[in-house]
Amino acid sequence: MNINEILKERQKWFEWKNIKPIYEKLNKFKKNIENKNYSYELKDIITIKGEENSDIEKLAKMLKPWRKGPFKINELFIDSEWRSYIKWNSLKPHLNLENKDILDVGCNNGYYMFRMLEMNPKSITGFDPSALFNLQFEFINSFIKSHIEYKLLGVEHIPYYEKKFDVIFCMGVLYHRRDPIDMLKELKAGLKKDGIVILDTLIIEGSGEYALTPMRYAKMKNVYFIPTYKALLNWIERAKFSDVEFIGKRYTTTNEQRKTEWIEGESLESFLNKDQTKTIEGYEPPLRLYLKIKN
Repeated sequence: MNINEILKERQKWFEWKNIKPIYEKLNKFKKNIENKNYSYELKDIITIKGEENSDIEKLAKMLKPWRKGPFKINELFIDSEWRSYIKWNSLKPHLNLENKDILDVGCNNGYYMFRMLEMNPKSITGFDPSALFNLQFEFINSFIKSHIEYKLLGVEHIPYYEKKFDVIFCMGVLYHRRDPIDMLKELKAGLKKDGIVILDTLIIEGSGEYALTPMRYAKMKNVYFIPTYKALLNWIERAKFSDVEFIGKRYTTTNEQRKTEWIEGESLESFLNKDQTKTIEGYEPPLRLYLKIKN
């Protein structure tokens, strides 16, 4: 697999009719502010301050839907669907990223990668095969001016990528893959000898070694397997990781994921029943597990 050829081909995605106007406007905007200095704070709300520009709000709205965040640029508050700091704050005490090479697979608009900058990693790379999310990242990074690398790639490209990593973040990806064990092997292939994967995935409660295989889950069509904890440990063992450290688990609530004016369509409140005890299909509500998996 030739990664450079794939990236070259995917550059054409910015010519799509729904993407091209945003791409062109963003490039003009980046040139206009390249010599401007903006200050920023990498806290729960990533906050950027500097010279006002009428294109900031226009571009931000063109870039909807904003799934991860939130961000604030001067007085403009981008109230993303997910309050991503809730997840980040639960993971942060378990992380040591200083002087490490980091990969975030399924990085979306880069919210978590920007938060990682606080920990002084050696390098940060993001993989996500979404032209829109890439442009959201470029928009925010035009103010922050980080050296984060964003690649229009997926987890399947990790074994063929030229670089290996100390830490790979894989958050909210595993249940979207048709073969979760193969995916875990792909993550392992991207690690250095003593590297780790920070895994965030959906699980179901249960003491057995089995997985839910829904046609739809919380209105998502692309959910293939949601395992019990024991089943997930079996997958990890089959992928030949050496050790697993439990970080935590918790249910997703409408405090963390909800509809805002910055997204289009529905959010969690529409994916659950009226009293939020089941998904709309009658399954257990979304329960997320966080693990540190060692190579």
